[in-house]
Amino acid sequence: MNAREQRGLAIAAVCRLSRKDDGTWIVPSQTAEGKKYEVDPAEKKCTCLDCTEGGFQCKHFFAVQFTIKRELGLDGTVLETKCFSFMETKKYTQNWRAYNLAQSTEKKRFQVLLQDLCRNIEEPEHLKRGPKPHTRKDSIFAMAFKVYGMFSSRRSGSDFADAHQAGFLSRPVPAMKVNQFFENRVYIPILKKLIVESAAPLSVVETEFAVDSTGFATDKFVRWYDQKYGVTRKKALWVKAHISCGVKTNVITAVRILDKDAADSPQFKPLVRDTAKNFEIKEVSADKAYGSEENYQAVSERGGTAFIAFKENATGSIGGLFGKMFGYFKYRQQEFLDRYHKRSNIESTFSAVKRKFGDSVRSKTEAAMVNEVLCKFLCHNLCCLIQEQCELGIEPEFWKEESAERNGELLQLPAS
Repeated sequence: MNAREQRGLAIAAVCRLSRKDDGTWIVPSQTAEGKKYEVDPAEKKCTCLDCTEGGFQCKHFFAVQFTIKRELGLDGTVLETKCFSFMETKKYTQNWRAYNLAQSTEKKRFQVLLQDLCRNIEEPEHLKRGPKPHTRKDSIFAMAFKVYGMFSSRRSGSDFADAHQAGFLSRPVPAMKVNQFFENRVYIPILKKLIVESAAPLSVVETEFAVDSTGFATDKFVRWYDQKYGVTRKKALWVKAHISCGVKTNVITAVRILDKDAADSPQFKPLVRDTAKNFEIKEVSADKAYGSEENYQAVSERGGTAFIAFKENATGSIGGLFGKMFGYFKYRQQEFLDRYHKRSNIESTFSAVKRKFGDSVRSKTEAAMVNEVLCKFLCHNLCCLIQEQCELGIEPEFWKEESAERNGELLQLPAS
């Protein structure tokens, strides 16, 4: 059955065709309301352009044929049944009013949320003589604001001055000073906790999550001499980040940055654990790199279900929860895949981060590169919050007292 026959079968199934006394048929147009075509099945002609100018047997002719066969089959004769499937096209509308409001006020809202998020960072006691260093609050605010603006350190100086004048910074931050902030390893655990905390206000809408990893390019290379072939080779360095994100708002709920060669599967359990601190977990989806009994169990222990793709050679012989989910996949495959493919949203998260804040890092040292990537994720979360502020009316509230009592501490980190 060719394409014209398929479209003709569709017309015969959903449209009402009428037969005239002279044996011709009237077929309504699918695209133009009120327009009709006249089909002569004996002469195999139709008044549509496809037939008159193209010389083809059109979909209207085939619609008449299918209708005639359907009518002739009323006497009990068995007719050949031909089936085909339609692909339904879904259209997702955008709330442009909320989107425009979020984009036009984002920079101001970003600074307000970032300052509020940084307010409970513990400051170390200053014991040395001399001027006091910049507070950790100001340092992290400057780091994130620089990444948000996508400017160089020097060009970010005017943004820091405006932020200080508006009261977001307690003291002026020199433009080049922010580079020293990025190189401080103390800020790595702080930024990770801020990312987790920045996602918490969206716990009212997020219950389904996806886990995956991505890389950010650098301008550094590793060179070595290949003794076997007698040539010098080089390979670019990159930062590998493992994250968990919500599949509705694309907010990042947990992040881990390790060695670029670190395996994916061992990071699944810590990411789920960090996500569960602020969110109720119902589903977690991930690709086949994360398939293991331990990972399925990690989600089940928190009241959720993991939908992880299976490798080609996987079987349910190992039993346990892995075997149970393999049976689910084997006998209810379409339902399993509908849940699993929610993980595609994490690719949208990576795309949003890299398009808005860059797919590479400018920093040179290892600690600075990690801090820069973490700042990208933090900025992304704040932008997600701003969008939901305008669209859903959610008001972000960080560092709730009851949350602090539940966790036993706010954000206490060792002194630098």
